[in-house]
Amino acid sequence: MPSRDKDSYCIQSVENALDVLEALCDEDEDVRISRLSEKLQMNKTSVFRLLATFESRGYVERKDDSGKYRLGLSAYEIGQKLLSRMGLLRQAHPVMERFVRDCDETLYLAVQRDREVLFLDMVDTSQQVKIVSLVGKRFPLQRTAPGQLLLALTPDSVSTTGDETLPPAKAELIRKNGYVLETGGLGEGICCLATPLFESGGKLNGSLCLVGPDFRLTKERIETDLLPKLKETSAIISSKLGFHNPYLSRQI
Repeated sequence: MPSRDKDSYCIQSVENALDVLEALCDEDEDVRISRLSEKLQMNKTSVFRLLATFESRGYVERKDDSGKYRLGLSAYEIGQKLLSRMGLLRQAHPVMERFVRDCDETLYLAVQRDREVLFLDMVDTSQQVKIVSLVGKRFPLQRTAPGQLLLALTPDSVSTTGDETLPPAKAELIRKNGYVLETGGLGEGICCLATPLFESGGKLNGSLCLVGPDFRLTKERIETDLLPKLKETSAIISSKLGFHNPYLSRQI
């Protein structure tokens, strides 16, 4: 039997339904059908019928007073089941909690999703001044510290054209240092420090990201306290994921 491209098996109606659901996920607020129709270049009747189907299964909820839609509890439930089965989260979260208890700064776990970085999990700080949660948010790889780290350490994982590459000198520096520090990629005045997570065989699994206001994450504090502790935390999680390298903490 001749091989077929994966796209040749796709069902257009299912793709349209998933497009609507993903577009709804990307919205920070409840949204009208007209907004989704415009965003997806899909007629309103089709969008309405798909939303009605999702609503009947609990994946979407409609506010009767405004006619706006938002994700429903079924979507949340299936997402939580997926996260609970991910070995990366099970291994990483308790170690992340230990780091935050020690440093009292917000720590994220980020992974690559296609040509973007997805902030998957977070342990928050108790500080009064904190950054709005980034869990579930996606950003272009080159824009953020974890994205730049993923690009530099897995250069063949995305296209080598356009804005999806790093300057060779910068990529080499990241590989040498084993971390990325940047300010402004997640918003004005927001500092992000990222270190890699490896699994068995040395495969890059994701990134730990320390995120906070730049007035608190000073260069001196990062170099003398936060970076060494973040490297150590990354080494512990990587070890739990099966990457046994006694020199890991020195390398990253």
